[in-house]
Amino acid sequence: MTTLDDAIRRVHEATSDEELFGPDDPHRGYLRLAAVLHPDRVAPGARAAATDAFVTLTNRWRARGTVVFGRYRVGAVAHTGDLANLHDLGRGLLLKQPRRPVNNDLMEREATALRRIADAGDPRYLPYVPRMVDTFRHRDPGTGQERRVNVLGSVPHLTSLADVMRLRPEGLDPRDAAWIWRRLLVALGLAHRAGVVHGAVLPEHILIETTDHGVVLVDWCYSVVDGLDHVPAVVERYADWYPPEVHNRLPPEPGTDIAMAARSMTALMGGHAPAALLSFADGCTLPSPRSRPDDAWALLAELDDLLERLYGVRKFRPLNL
Repeated sequence: MTTLDDAIRRVHEATSDEELFGPDDPHRGYLRLAAVLHPDRVAPGARAAATDAFVTLTNRWRARGTVVFGRYRVGAVAHTGDLANLHDLGRGLLLKQPRRPVNNDLMEREATALRRIADAGDPRYLPYVPRMVDTFRHRDPGTGQERRVNVLGSVPHLTSLADVMRLRPEGLDPRDAAWIWRRLLVALGLAHRAGVVHGAVLPEHILIETTDHGVVLVDWCYSVVDGLDHVPAVVERYADWYPPEVHNRLPPEPGTDIAMAARSMTALMGGHAPAALLSFADGCTLPSPRSRPDDAWALLAELDDLLERLYGVRKFRPLNL
């Protein structure tokens, strides 16, 4: 049994979390020490020393596994993306760092794109993309490797279309997919008017909020600004979803994003998509960029007309996943 003196000494002398909490069951080790050191359980004469050790113990436990990135303390990875890990900072903020430093340039693309959209985009539609809060270089003290880190702001409680497709493998009702497609075109219209092409409009990157019908288009690491470059990489498991110009390493156009959005939406609806919506999507995914629509706002108006012919006047449909 651990005595009070042993517990105080262990707290102040332990040089690692493993040494302090034990290697096998750290949580149990923490609870045992906390029970011994709790100020309400010790004699009055030892209370000051016990309280000091108890505070140190609880602070060490709370900080266990945290890493400092600049002025941000982060814990475990909350989400994993194609090339980066995301840590939840709370208050609607996520810290994003690439798993490999070789992808620092893609993180810089994201920062450049989101800042351009924030500066040149219509403020009414900025919630359709993440907010660039901070970007900086972080040097790993252990390896010396430098990574570009982005801190992003967005709304909470988002679900990716990839998750929706796993939950509804038979496909989503087109009346539910309709509001997602509409809002996705708003996000693209916002970006394209600011001179930014997303370059990877895929189910993992289209996030939805089901209660208020929100859409956020994320992961701008593959973006191209002002058509000055080609899309730098493809997500291999979706290689056949990309239009030819991406594989041919040609500069993407707004129609590149529109084609990928249509491909994502037809996959989302599965076998439920009516022939008219499939025909609409086919027109968005023609092989030649010059044959595709290139104005997301104009396409949204066309989609609205089609949806009204199919389903009547728009009305709110709760989506319960």
